[in-house]
Amino acid sequence: MQLEFVPVQEFYFAITLCVRTLTEIESPALVSQIKDQLAQTYGQASTVAAAQQNTFNYVFRVHGYDYTPAEQLIVSIADWNRTLRLGSDYGWTLDQQRKPKRTEKHSQRAEFLLELQSHLQQNLRLDWSQLSTPEFC
Repeated sequence: MQLEFVPVQEFYFAITLCVRTLTEIESPALVSQIKDQLAQTYGQASTVAAAQQNTFNYVFRVHGYDYTPAEQLIVSIADWNRTLRLGSDYGWTLDQQRKPKRTEKHSQRAEFLLELQSHLQQNLRLDWSQLSTPEFC
């Protein structure tokens, strides 16, 4: 898995209507840690937060991962009310009317979440061990 950061200038063209929450982790300490690490690594977030509840949203295109039949795969790392929110369009695609619909990979979203968390732990030096197992949404 390889993540390609989507800067704010490209955000509108990258995000899809299919991005759904994978998990929410209630840990203000983790939110602060990941916010600092993402800002240090990527600079400005992909979107400018419009509310106090949401201070960052970093969006990534995923490469090197099977997400057929979708054309691309998006991952979102954001905060909401001091909760870390990981989201993706994995297992979703848009139909002809541009409405989200599930793909055959939808049942594999929990496995994708585990792989994403492992990738983030390795590449952003995050410590998930202090947390209880996050609940899959």
